[in-house]
Amino acid sequence: MLVTKSISFSRMLKLSWHHILWLSMLMGLVASLYHFDLIKIYIPWLPVSVIGTAVAFYVGFKNNQAYDRMWEARKIWGGIVNESRSWGMMVDGLITNFISKQPFEEDIKTIKKRLIYRHIAWLYAHRSQLLIPTEWEHISQSGSVGRQAIYLRKQFGIGLVDDEITRTELKQFLPSEEYERLINKANTATQIINEQSRELTSLREKGIINDFQHMQLEGILRSFYTLQGKNERIKKFPLPRQYANISRYFVGIFIMLLPFSMIPELLNLSNWGVWLSIPISALIGWVYVMMEITGDYSENPFQGMSNDIPMLSLCRTIEIDLREMLGETELPPAIQSKNGVLM
Repeated sequence: MLVTKSISFSRMLKLSWHHILWLSMLMGLVASLYHFDLIKIYIPWLPVSVIGTAVAFYVGFKNNQAYDRMWEARKIWGGIVNESRSWGMMVDGLITNFISKQPFEEDIKTIKKRLIYRHIAWLYAHRSQLLIPTEWEHISQSGSVGRQAIYLRKQFGIGLVDDEITRTELKQFLPSEEYERLINKANTATQIINEQSRELTSLREKGIINDFQHMQLEGILRSFYTLQGKNERIKKFPLPRQYANISRYFVGIFIMLLPFSMIPELLNLSNWGVWLSIPISALIGWVYVMMEITGDYSENPFQGMSNDIPMLSLCRTIEIDLREMLGETELPPAIQSKNGVLM
């Protein structure tokens, strides 16, 4: 997530310099063909402007849908934050061994720690699974698109943070036997929640919680499944390709027509109007390209780039809150933004 008030000019250049380059080369080539009288194609400005207006509306619709996906993902993670705090509060308040004095106080603390630590493991496992690339995401593409995505991920995405949570730190939050059993499951996060449910059933059988408390805690686990499923729906169901891809073709058609309409208009001013068309046409084309790629890179909020939901930061915030509920004082630091990006 970008956290700076504005996007600097230098960052904008890093993200779009290659688009500026090919647009300038294209417009320069067409202008040269006109200058040396190699072509005499004159397209009236009115139909090109109508196409440009239609393309702008279409791209705007796509961008609205992309933003809706991103904002829905943020609301889901907000729900995970709230329900996680409720889980910590209820574990701390309800795991009290109300029937008998066995197990002893130390055992109760161990149970609370295990339930809360297992939930922290679920958070990081869920995040890790959401970062697995799908075939329609940029990093899975071949050619320049895939290379650009790898670069953006490294320079402006998860490459900015030490992302070893699932591979190493997850062992800290799960018993070793449980870790070895769950880490290779097809959906580790789902199985971790199931382990929580099994332990709650065991606690009810031992009389450590009553039926009402059991139902309350199970309700929180169901809400975690619901929130996990909503995130997986966004991850595994792309913005329909007819909206995501056709707009790119429309933008390309508009850019290809643009110089054949712009140059004749500027030639009415003077002979040097043919060269003036290069920066003007390139600028107009750049605006349309940036509108297109803004939505293109926002429609998948879990691909490890700067436009993503800051899942690592949210997971760490929840971890700190829950471990403080256990009375722990040696806590990991909150995730800080780097180069204006919070992951």
